[in-house]
Amino acid sequence: YNKEMELARQQKNFLLSITHEFKSPLAAVRLNMQTMQRHKLSEEKEKIIINSTIQEADRLNKLVENALMAAQIETHTYTVTPETFNLSECVKNSLESRMAVRDKGIIRTEIDEEVYIKGDCTAATSMLLNLVENAEKYSGENASIEVKLKQKNKEAVLSIADNGKGIPDAEKGKIFEKFYRVGNEDTRNSKGTGLGLYIVKRLVDM
Repeated sequence: YNKEMELARQQKNFLLSITHEFKSPLAAVRLNMQTMQRHKLSEEKEKIIINSTIQEADRLNKLVENALMAAQIETHTYTVTPETFNLSECVKNSLESRMAVRDKGIIRTEIDEEVYIKGDCTAATSMLLNLVENAEKYSGENASIEVKLKQKNKEAVLSIADNGKGIPDAEKGKIFEKFYRVGNEDTRNSKGTGLGLYIVKRLVDM
């Protein structure tokens, strides 16, 4: 009974958060387009609005991707395709795409060259971006995030670190559960749906 009640609470939180997550970027995109439609803006202001609109569209796209991937994982229809690939290049390309849409904060990198593993680059990209975005969420506006990829003996070691406030010990065992987010929807200020770390954990297992 307690497990069912807890799942119901998490699902309610998920619905509240995903509703907000969809409405927020949609409202921003609409406002940006209305501003450009109604006002004659300088080239510089138009560039700022266009960049902002692209960022909001990327937020929506990421939200939809995570929701679809979580559903596929849950129904066992998501498959990984193991092959030998250059993890160094995969990490670099993923971070370049992420840094292109960030306007604040720093991502520091230490990436060994030519680190090859057998796995799925698409899954690795999803894991990396979810972890980086999670670090950004809980580290403040000017977050300093460190991404390292090291070759140690015959293993590849990928780490993502931040200087955020951390996770209470009582909640550390729950953060990889679907829909779970630290705190509650009434008091939480950070964006998210509680799917990111769930996806990371399941992809790592797969």
